[in-house]
Amino acid sequence: MEAVVQIGENLKQLRTLRALTQVELAEKARVTPATVVRIERNQAEPHMSTLRKLAAALGVDPAELVKGGSDA
Repeated sequence: MEAVVQIGENLKQLRTLRALTQVELAEKARVTPATVVRIERNQAEPHMSTLRKLAAALGVDPAELVKGGSDA
């Protein structure tokens, strides 16, 4: 059984700590604003490439987004 990665809370917390809007984060990560919204609401599980883009835009290691976010 595959673990579902829900990083919504971590993503939102890191984004707000950096005073970024969802649109600003999306632009920095080169993803759509809708992608950021869905991930923050745990309505979508991010692909690894998206996870890496978001982490890079926030200046953190991808593991920082995933920590405590797995519902295994």
